[in-house]
Amino acid sequence: MSILVNKHSKVIFQGITGSFGSRHAKGCIAYGTQVVGGIVPGRAGETFNPELPGKAPVPMFDTVADAVYATGANVTCIFVPPPFAADAICEAIDAGVELCICITEGIPVLDMVRARAYLAGKKTLLVGPNCPGVITPGETKIGIMPGAIHKPGRIGVVSRSGTLTYEAVGQLTALGIGQSTCVGIGGDPVKGLDFIEVLALFNDDPDTDGVIMIGEIGGNAEEDAAAWIKANMKKPVAGFIAGTTAPPGKRMGHAGAIIAGGKGTATAKQAAMLDAGIALAPTPSDMGKTLAALL
Repeated sequence: MSILVNKHSKVIFQGITGSFGSRHAKGCIAYGTQVVGGIVPGRAGETFNPELPGKAPVPMFDTVADAVYATGANVTCIFVPPPFAADAICEAIDAGVELCICITEGIPVLDMVRARAYLAGKKTLLVGPNCPGVITPGETKIGIMPGAIHKPGRIGVVSRSGTLTYEAVGQLTALGIGQSTCVGIGGDPVKGLDFIEVLALFNDDPDTDGVIMIGEIGGNAEEDAAAWIKANMKKPVAGFIAGTTAPPGKRMGHAGAIIAGGKGTATAKQAAMLDAGIALAPTPSDMGKTLAALL
């Protein structure tokens, strides 16, 4: 079992011929991901060659709807440039794709407000934007994460930070602890799935035994998640909050990582997590062993 994606996921790449899209599409195909198509308007009928032994060229389509009709794709990974990425999300929603993973960084906030509103009431789940993607180790990798550091297992990882996701995974793997699914939800202020939705999926997954949740300053998602964990979570959770030394009013890294109006501080988030029974790692290098101590 896993959440969101598995070896049966049929994946298309929107922006498969761009410099980043092509590079990471090849990486996903090399990992074993079932990439069934690429979307490049005006290039339908051509193919994308991953240039990998034993891997066939991938057909390209003008639209997501065409690709879904022809291939049965149920997941899309978006590498479309920022000015057009929100429209790419909406196109995927219109095509009925079950899961949309948007890697693109720098999408205008107003564009994402509109895309987020368009998502309401639709069947599509959105991960991102500005995220590393989703991986179920040993089955499928959809995004930019380094596949080699992951190990199949029973610990879920959900994080606002891509780099800290890799750090937590690397520590778990070094301890011999595998991961069920790792989800980078992204650090933008307006995005798709947040902590609670992913935690609920892990909570219901019979093959996930515990979770690492990695947050950062800004917003109140971590406090909301802590309250949900306290009321609903049946599995142990280890956590970490990045940005403890960030000065108020200064954005640190992600667009959503800013303390304003006295809210969104690391101290407030840590207090809420401790109150919920989450085991807090004191430093980034302690995330793996903090989770291990709970098992």
